[in-house]
Amino acid sequence: MDEFARAVEDGLKLSKRLVLPGGLPPPRPPSGMDRTVSAAAAAGPDPRLLPTAPMAYAVVTDPGAVDTPYVPSYQPYVYGRLDPPAMIPLQMKEVDLAVDCALDAAHVTLRARWWLHCITRSRECDVRLVVPMGEQGSILGAEVTIGRRSYNTQVIEVEDRTVENHVNIESGGLLKPQLFFLTISQVEGGADIYATFRWSQKLLYDNGRFSVDIPFRFPYFVNPLPKVFMKREKIQLTVNSGFSKEVLLQGTSHPLKEKGRQGDKLSFMHEAVVENWSSKDFNFSYSVYSADLSGAVLVQPATLRDYDDRDMFCIFLLPGSGNRKVFRKAVVFIVDTSGSMQGKPLDNVKHAVSTALSELAQEDYFNIITFNDELHSFSSCLEQVNEKTIASATDWMNSNFVAEGGTDIMHPLSEAMALLSSVHDALPQIYLITDGSVDDEHNICQTMKTEITNRGSKSPRISTFGLGLHCNHYFLRMLASIGKGHYDAALETASIESRILKWFGRASSTIVANISIDDIKHLDDFEVDSEYIPDISAKSPLCVSGKYHGKFPDTVIVKGYLADMKEISIELKVQHLKEIPLDKVLTTQQINLLTSKAWLSADKQLERKVIKLSIQNGVPSEYTEMVLRETYLDKVDATQKVKQKLKGKKGPDERHIPLYGLKLGFGDKDATRENLITGFGDVRPAEKSVILKKASGCCSRLADCFCCMCCIKACNRMNDQCAIVMAQVCAALSCLGCYECCAEVCCGGSES
Repeated sequence: MDEFARAVEDGLKLSKRLVLPGGLPPPRPPSGMDRTVSAAAAAGPDPRLLPTAPMAYAVVTDPGAVDTPYVPSYQPYVYGRLDPPAMIPLQMKEVDLAVDCALDAAHVTLRARWWLHCITRSRECDVRLVVPMGEQGSILGAEVTIGRRSYNTQVIEVEDRTVENHVNIESGGLLKPQLFFLTISQVEGGADIYATFRWSQKLLYDNGRFSVDIPFRFPYFVNPLPKVFMKREKIQLTVNSGFSKEVLLQGTSHPLKEKGRQGDKLSFMHEAVVENWSSKDFNFSYSVYSADLSGAVLVQPATLRDYDDRDMFCIFLLPGSGNRKVFRKAVVFIVDTSGSMQGKPLDNVKHAVSTALSELAQEDYFNIITFNDELHSFSSCLEQVNEKTIASATDWMNSNFVAEGGTDIMHPLSEAMALLSSVHDALPQIYLITDGSVDDEHNICQTMKTEITNRGSKSPRISTFGLGLHCNHYFLRMLASIGKGHYDAALETASIESRILKWFGRASSTIVANISIDDIKHLDDFEVDSEYIPDISAKSPLCVSGKYHGKFPDTVIVKGYLADMKEISIELKVQHLKEIPLDKVLTTQQINLLTSKAWLSADKQLERKVIKLSIQNGVPSEYTEMVLRETYLDKVDATQKVKQKLKGKKGPDERHIPLYGLKLGFGDKDATRENLITGFGDVRPAEKSVILKKASGCCSRLADCFCCMCCIKACNRMNDQCAIVMAQVCAALSCLGCYECCAEVCCGGSES
């Protein structure tokens, strides 16, 4: 994202040319920020220029187009083009945020209006809309209206599943995980951009408290001048717990007022005229009162448009705040140390495993296995947790966490199963961490399924964690489902350590194991989406979905075993939902689980189910793709048709633009074999993105020094490549306001 921040930095410099209505300059940063930004710029692109709220940017390749739309500022004309383009943040006129919280998910709708305030009326430029999403954010749809043009996303079936390889990544998709963007081409200066974005994200759960966090920190430079525009901010929030328990408000970042309570549903509102847009993320937290394990069975009848004619159910269980005892554990960490893990990924994994070991209780047992082409174990047996063994394990990791060799997952899994075969007084658990995809993944799943079935209730729980995009996340999800464990992933190096610790915290906090459901024998059909029902963790609610035929009784009994091996029965009331759209809340979870099943079984009927579910709910999947449809809101006259033909458009009615990066894929075995390390969205191969680095044979010192010395003075020579670069540098420097540098470079060239 350094390139993104650098483009915004260049855009802010360009925006200094603007003179807004009334002869006023653009908004200035808060006092003291100028010096901080200057210091950060000296060390590289300022990370604070990355989007922390929904944003719109003018993508500027021609600096001569930068001016106020209505009243020219008569700035000196600037020659040349910008490559890569600069991005000027657009001023926002209004924003409306709506958040619906239900069960363990939040559905977010954001509406905003920006205006292209920095491009003269007679010119056009592309506009890039960027929306950061919260925890495990998944885009559900977007609509954009600019003048007579309208854009909306649509999920369609993909006949050729290699199409993504040919998608223009500049058109839209994911810039990085949880950062969605769209690029709208040829927007006229002064135009208003109306946009609506919808996405889902997970609610955070901690010690009985649910919370939703939404990026909502707008930088100062998107604030229009108060004398020109009145800024109205609106936030709506609804909470539906899903069952009849008291909902307690715990905290909010913005001044919300309660509008009403209707059954289990609460609604809140904030609407005000503000001097500046929100400078903090939106946060809302609440708890559902429960002294002990509680929940409900939520059912929803099928509709005519459902992919399946069976009714839907969801068993939702909260661990409560009764401080149930956590099971004793015997854990084995299996860590991939193949060559592709070198650098930050392996360092972050090592720190996370070290921290996880320190969180084990004195009565727990552990071992560590590293694997590549070979297998290495910390110990030949399980070690009891104490200060001495943890210190020895840390020293061993410092010596043995070395990235080299290939990837073999089956061997260390079998070794871990053997280590845990003799455990009787603790819950056996395996934690697999890998960044690769291997050829025998189907065989691994089938082998582990047989092992777990044979061992029954004492079988090890298998939790899996995927690093980057080269591993097969559906294999890892299926393996965790078979092993009654937990799956998670980190698609950015910066999030590896924190996500591993959260994943380990959930998986290692089992309070009820071996869950079974009674009173369902009379149902004609009962199918759970996951392979097995997982254990209940003290650190996360349990949400089990599926389909059924028949009639549920008024109550259902869920049984399991506590840490002292006593059986527990939990009576759950069956509730027929009216307020919660269960199909919408569970869509992403269902698509992921069904896709994992389809991958393992190679079942085309399951693939068709995923396709129907994906298209029905507008959620992209591995077998569908999301496209941006361009349409015109009114009839186009003959003159406009001629312009469209000259611009190469297919027609006035519609155009489909594929979006990029919305699929995880089924792993990259070739990349794994070659030990490629670019499986993260923030680690990319070196790209020639700066014009100074494009000319081969030109002095490398010129590429390193943008505004100080020209290569003629550095080398006392000049060739054709240098001459080309000099012209480009001169244009770039002048448009960015570095007139003295431009003169120095150009004069240096003429003197030579």
